[in-house]
Amino acid sequence: MSEQSKSFFPALFDRVFPKTPDFFKLLTEQCQQVSHSVDDLVEFMKTGNKELGKKIKQDEHEADLIKIRNLHALNEAFSTPIDREDIYRAIADLDRIVTYCKTTVSEMDVLGVTPDTFIVEKSKLLQEGVDALVAGFGKLGSNPLTAAEDADKARKAQRRVERLYRIALAELFKGDDYINMFKRREIYRHLSNAAHNMAHCANTLHDIIVKMC
Repeated sequence: MSEQSKSFFPALFDRVFPKTPDFFKLLTEQCQQVSHSVDDLVEFMKTGNKELGKKIKQDEHEADLIKIRNLHALNEAFSTPIDREDIYRAIADLDRIVTYCKTTVSEMDVLGVTPDTFIVEKSKLLQEGVDALVAGFGKLGSNPLTAAEDADKARKAQRRVERLYRIALAELFKGDDYINMFKRREIYRHLSNAAHNMAHCANTLHDIIVKMC
């Protein structure tokens, strides 16, 4: 067989049956980008630094690029190591967390809402849950069974966000400044929605673990 033939057939095989992307690595990288955005969100809530607010909006652009890259890899992949639907759900949920970080900051700016104790604490819980997702997705390629603990940590963080949301509403509606009430409720909701998507992603992580193990 000629040298040309030897190089032709492997190249043809790679075109027909391309190598499977490392989806564990791709999802972990997306989680890390989400974690970066949430870290910025927490710091913004602590300090009220408007430059951080602008940075969070820029973070969404970086997150979009990673999301698009991961979706393209999924669409082009001949095979996947885990269920395609699970990969898609994880990509979508992670992206929505970043979106809610941006909309939270944007609406705080538009509505003139400054961070309060409840907003700061909810942001910290979101950070705690996202950090657990980073750890969990990072273990899928090496020790998936242990990632179940991380999925549980993320879900527990979301439940604490919801409890804090109800406490915050009860406290908020004790007064008579109705305009402030409705403004702050919107911000509380955005953070709760971010946490909801975090928990949904944790459920997807757990589904992946069950199917792998």
